Amino acid sequence: MKKIVDYRKLLNVNEAAELQELKTVYRSLVKTWHPDKFHDNAELKLEAEEKSKQIIEAYHFLVSIAPETRNQSLTDYNVTTASAITDFDYKSQVLTMYFADGNSYEYFDVPKAVYIKMINSDSPGRFARRHIFNNYVYRSLSKLVASA
Repeated sequence: MKKIVDYRKLLNVNEAAELQELKTVYRSLVKTWHPDKFHDNAELKLEAEEKSKQIIEAYHFLVSIAPETRNQSLTDYNVTTASAITDFDYKSQVLTMYFADGNSYEYFDVPKAVYIKMINSDSPGRFARRHIFNNYVYRSLSKLVASA
């Protein structure tokens, strides 16, 4: 997904980057682009504010999809994906699924053909368990709302 690639490029990390590396890179970039460093130049200060926002957004997004983050919540994820799907939404290769237990997850880079197969299947839940849940990068939307 372009968003993931752009965020990795912004932070200059690859997909194998661990949480500690992300944190180190993030802190370094925030120090470099902190708006208070540019108090003499209003134009550069505005640019730094925008860049800081992008860096913060990229960091939080990449942390939310990091393998370490997913491994920490794997038990909860397995419980949620075993429950019924109450709703789903598909936009720009991002499949958002809402579950009966109140949790929701985003799945990235899901081809439209896979989404169409899911909605045309006899059991979207069974299809998702077999072809989506463990095959695509995902993040919990419920934890984002809870931590925000």
